[in-house]
Amino acid sequence: VQLVESGGGLVQPGGSLRLSCAASGFTLDDYVVAWFRQAPGKEREGVATTSNSDGSTRYTDSVKGRFTIHTDNAQNAVYLQMNNLRPEDTAVYYCTAGNSLAMGELAPDHYSYWGQGTQVTVSS
Repeated sequence: VQLVESGGGLVQPGGSLRLSCAASGFTLDDYVVAWFRQAPGKEREGVATTSNSDGSTRYTDSVKGRFTIHTDNAQNAVYLQMNNLRPEDTAVYYCTAGNSLAMGELAPDHYSYWGQGTQVTVSS
């Protein structure tokens, strides 16, 4: 079971990035998937979650209207489109998957499988 993130980097404020997370060893469609982030000195924070079982999504307030999470079952992957990035979005971003009990949850203890993270830095 493995999750591998990619797509992070350095971007100017107001810019965009798309993070990708490829799953292997299991089928993402069977799980609730989410993106978390962790900035230096801060706790890991849930950013967005989605469930294919009912199509529901949930975002933390600070990213609503700017970030979009979506899955691609054919690619067995989950993506996070990030627009209008701000310096406070700077963090390591992680993708994660959990069982149905994680539906709608943005707390990390609801998720079982984690990627290694990808760094996003928003700076001029």
